[in-house]
Amino acid sequence: MVQLNCTGGRGRKLNVSAVFHLDPSYPSCPPHISISTTDLSKIQCHTIRQKLMTRAAKLPPEPMLLQLVEYLQQECVEQTEDQTGEQAGTGEEKDNQQEWTAVLLLDHIRSRNRYIGLLERWSKQLQLSCRLLLGHNPLIILLGERPKIKEFCHRLKTVKVDVDSSGKKCKERMMKVLAETPYSSLCQHSLQGFVVKDYKSLSEVTAVFEELNLAELYQQMLPTLSG
Repeated sequence: MVQLNCTGGRGRKLNVSAVFHLDPSYPSCPPHISISTTDLSKIQCHTIRQKLMTRAAKLPPEPMLLQLVEYLQQECVEQTEDQTGEQAGTGEEKDNQQEWTAVLLLDHIRSRNRYIGLLERWSKQLQLSCRLLLGHNPLIILLGERPKIKEFCHRLKTVKVDVDSSGKKCKERMMKVLAETPYSSLCQHSLQGFVVKDYKSLSEVTAVFEELNLAELYQQMLPTLSG
């Protein structure tokens, strides 16, 4: 366990406890991380934890705790500086707690098993419901809290998830967010878990969005998909 006492802008202080649970195979396997503090909201704690987990996943398989603690300290200082506008941000935090629906367009999926495995793991870690549509235009439909969706998108662009045409591991830098909107209560009941579906025509994609009660959202994206 590591206890940090950080001071940021205007002398604001922040006390954070971080617990690093080391797997027997550490450092080949990154540590599991828990964050706790009474000075931040649950969403802020979750965001810091996810950033740390992402950081750990990127580091080489060698002792990394010191680097993670330094990174955590940097994040905590930023949080104390952000709190100068805490009251003004209350509305934004409530907005973040609301569940959203997002549709992402991927550039390519060449290493199918690896790519799908990572997407499934991230969706479970971030508690997102996910529908992956594989075809000419690979699409991801996500349902969950907005900060978690943003973290999912961040991972796509910063973690090597696929391989390029030469077989080298690459990131999904060409990913586009086609739509993002507050969720529909109707959609919540039909979009659950992690589901992969192959499609061959736009009519099949249309059927999926209709099944998820997202037909109106689909019509907004249709010009992009048809182009």
